[in-house]
Amino acid sequence: MITAIQGTRLRRAVAAAVTTGAMLATGALTAAPAQAATAPSIAAKGGYVMNNATGKSLYTKAADTRRSTGSTTKIMTALVVLKQPKLNLDSKVTIQKAYSDYIVDNNWASNAKLIVGDKVTVRQLLYGLMLPSGCDAAYALADKFGSGSTRAARVKSFIGKMNTTAKDLGLKNTHFDSFDGIGKGANYSTPRDLTKIASSAMKNSTFRTVVKTKKYTAKTTTKSGGTRTMAPWENTNPLLSSYSGAIGVKTGSGPEAKYCLVFAATRNGKTVIGTVLASTDATARKSDATKLMNYGFAK
Repeated sequence: MITAIQGTRLRRAVAAAVTTGAMLATGALTAAPAQAATAPSIAAKGGYVMNNATGKSLYTKAADTRRSTGSTTKIMTALVVLKQPKLNLDSKVTIQKAYSDYIVDNNWASNAKLIVGDKVTVRQLLYGLMLPSGCDAAYALADKFGSGSTRAARVKSFIGKMNTTAKDLGLKNTHFDSFDGIGKGANYSTPRDLTKIASSAMKNSTFRTVVKTKKYTAKTTTKSGGTRTMAPWENTNPLLSSYSGAIGVKTGSGPEAKYCLVFAATRNGKTVIGTVLASTDATARKSDATKLMNYGFAK
């Protein structure tokens, strides 16, 4: 005969067994804890990734070490232009011989192939700056938006605005001595600082539109008043075609800079943004950026 106390104990044991069986069936007791994503190894000497919405760091490798930046400098060039008061993107700039001579004089200068005498809008120059990485377009913008009675003075003024903007962003490890990254020994930044510059630029809708564009064809006004259809400018950023959700932003390279890439992508409402500096070659910088974005989204 089972007593009342024994019956209570039996019912509790049965209930416990049923509950345990249910948990085992669903894997509640046997599931291993989720493992954190392993930080990737990259070829670049410096790297950084952050959550663009919160500014939280997701990955660092020599993130505050100053390095040459190559044409990723042009992110700041574009940012300074877009910060100009009462900016008219449709205002026209006449292409000067000095801009094409600059390309000839600098072997590492990438080229939008602007034609002397053509009138090109500021908007078109931004595409020429960011897609084919035109140093001639960078020169034209510096000449247009710097202050002074001579071209040299205007360029110096524009570079001063680049450094002022860096200071306003609170960047301690960034300095520019050129409008395009072809510096004279004092053009440097860090993966963290460059990422913050890009994040600031990405707040501007025009910048976002430009840097996610794969190909753009400009129609300029010739010296005689006709219309010239330029050869299409193709974006040098390989991630736009290879990485799902990629939205920008800029490649860079040079003898000192090696191979650089500032990148950004959005997936499921989350945007990660980052930089690799001094990677070994173009293939490696793409691989580095891909690894870091995957890691950023996994975090």
